[in-house]
Amino acid sequence: MTDHPITPPPELVRHWSRFQGETHPEALWFRIANEAAHWGADQELEACCELLQQKGIPAWSLLRLHRRPKPPSLKEQSLKHLEVMERDGHYLPEILQDLRRALEQLDD
Repeated sequence: MTDHPITPPPELVRHWSRFQGETHPEALWFRIANEAAHWGADQELEACCELLQQKGIPAWSLLRLHRRPKPPSLKEQSLKHLEVMERDGHYLPEILQDLRRALEQLDD
């Protein structure tokens, strides 16, 4: 590995290699690559925000807000899934898992 500032540390790569549920080696490699890309992008964003903050440029908080928006709530995600199911007439197992989690959170 190189000494580049956005190269994940070996401990983190080892942690990613222990993902549960990945039975196919290719799927595991894709997942590790995806995690590494996210980690590197987060490191770069933090470095940019820090530099802007040091230079007194107030846009650093807006940069973080727009480049790392909050994920949709379970309710928003479930409603979007329902729209896809109504439109396309089919669903994926992940959609059912999200809808089940949303329903389980509702009070009886």
